[in-house]
Amino acid sequence: MSGARYAIGIDLGTTHCALSYVDIESSDGEAAAQQVLPIPQLTGPGAVEDRPLLPSFLYLPHGDELAPGDLNLPWSTSMELAVGEFARSRGAATPIRLVSSAKSWLCHAGVDRRAQILPADAPAEVPRISPLAASVRYLSHLREAWNSAHPESPFDEQDITVTIPASFDPAARELTAEAAQAAGYPHMTLLEEPQAALYSWIQRSAGQWRKEVNRGDLILVVDVGGGTTDLSLIAVLERDGNLELHRVAVGEHILLGGDNMDLALAYGVTRKLAEQGTRLDPWQTRALAHACRTAKEALLSDPDLDTVPVVVPSRGSKLIGGTIRTEVTRAELTATLIDGFFPRVDVTDQPVSRARGALTQLGLPYAQDAAITRHLAAFLTRQLGATAELDGFAAQPDGSRFLHPSAVLFNGGVLKSELIAERVMSVLNDWLAADDAAPARLLGGADLDLAVARGAAYYGYVRRGRGVRIRGGTARAYYVGVESAMPAIPGMEPPLEALCLAPFGMEEGSEAALPEQEFGLVVGEPVRFRFFGSSVRRQDQVGNLLDFWTPDELQELEEIEATLPADGRTPGDIVRVKLHARVTETGTLELEALPIGGSERWKVQFDVRGDRGNEGKVAEDGDAAG
Repeated sequence: MSGARYAIGIDLGTTHCALSYVDIESSDGEAAAQQVLPIPQLTGPGAVEDRPLLPSFLYLPHGDELAPGDLNLPWSTSMELAVGEFARSRGAATPIRLVSSAKSWLCHAGVDRRAQILPADAPAEVPRISPLAASVRYLSHLREAWNSAHPESPFDEQDITVTIPASFDPAARELTAEAAQAAGYPHMTLLEEPQAALYSWIQRSAGQWRKEVNRGDLILVVDVGGGTTDLSLIAVLERDGNLELHRVAVGEHILLGGDNMDLALAYGVTRKLAEQGTRLDPWQTRALAHACRTAKEALLSDPDLDTVPVVVPSRGSKLIGGTIRTEVTRAELTATLIDGFFPRVDVTDQPVSRARGALTQLGLPYAQDAAITRHLAAFLTRQLGATAELDGFAAQPDGSRFLHPSAVLFNGGVLKSELIAERVMSVLNDWLAADDAAPARLLGGADLDLAVARGAAYYGYVRRGRGVRIRGGTARAYYVGVESAMPAIPGMEPPLEALCLAPFGMEEGSEAALPEQEFGLVVGEPVRFRFFGSSVRRQDQVGNLLDFWTPDELQELEEIEATLPADGRTPGDIVRVKLHARVTETGTLELEALPIGGSERWKVQFDVRGDRGNEGKVAEDGDAAG
């Protein structure tokens, strides 16, 4: 907003949310006047405290569990559930009433993300909430916290930036934008978390970042959060004597992070208890995972701690007498996290996949291989030619097995551990040494808990023409499938071509008409729109039509099933159309079909419900499809 007083950045995280802001009027250039909002939240029944982070947890209490007023907040006396610290602590003892990892569910295309499915394994008597509604709750809490602290500057009049993983596909981006709109965010932009972390590093350096990186540097951003691992590469270029930052690559969506580590610790403790003659049931194992999260955070944040006690509640009525007490040791933490998730591997090692069982419980689609170092190796190997056409970047030496970063920036709470950070740098530099390349250096000074929120706020400030802008646009090239016209052949579907709608790096808020190309659009009957994305095809331009690609080049995204209105035509008619694509200011992709000689405008948006049996969303004459 042009008249906004503050640029607000919001980290909508898997395990924590945070809000930072920049006073636009009091800032000058890179010297941004930035603060973090203390967030009022319940820490116990009827107890409200300010905390810098809002844990991303919801607790759905039983109707008789709490006294009247126990859930009251400074801005509401009618709350029916708890959000934040109290939700996390209460839910650790009663996990069947705890909603966690809503952000991971929000990007899970295999479920209806508007359906009331969380907690995922709760019994029938426990109320449920959708991943979308849970995200709305977190965002609404942050909005109310802001308005309570700044009544003179209403939230909906400020410039808002909400962060998402760089690997979010268009459907997950659209869902996040929808959640923000429902939470009362009328003016909102989406920003990828690795970029936000780099913006925070730039802002905190007070202009000294230019002395820490040089033209030709390639910065690897490693972001290991509560639910996902995000990998990005940002190149340092020079234009007109000034350094510029350009995002050149983004990794695939990897559902692997702190949640996996908590489960791994819990299963380790479960085996230890079993050896001592104590067996836990599945309910207690879930409760143990939440307790292990607390133990993990304590051990990672305090190097002087050797053990942290863990209490597993009983399922019986005598909760105190029936509890099981054990502990998580630093040795167990190191063996589980360091050796299990960050093993020493060669850069040629690829993530391991296994044949899946035919039947599986419905749950999050976690990465099959827990070794983050193998995922990093695969990313750098796949991006070997990413800088080949950049000015100031020398070609990779002959025989290079992977793209060589020269600097590393860490983000995410997992990497607060010096042991984990040292292991990642050690593995990466071993790969570089084996390729006869210089070691990468670590860019320090990042606040791993608040960097994303701080960077998002600074980005909102930078968008006004102040400070340093990271260039990059879309993290992938996007394509739509086009069926070839051919006679019917038994057992064979028509060949599919991929039409480039948005090239790699297309800037937010920009549009692209496909030049002089006409296509046939089926109206009046159900049809499928198939979409594809690529993080490696940087040469394709709008209108390029691919008739062949390898599985590593294009990945199919969520398809849309829709029925376009016939408007007086016969169902099944094929209408001659031209296509028009745009990337919105929020970073989502829209596709419009314009009939030749007609006035209609069919806008096709991604079906964010994830239920492929439902129809997609279509709008006519430029109306939003929601």
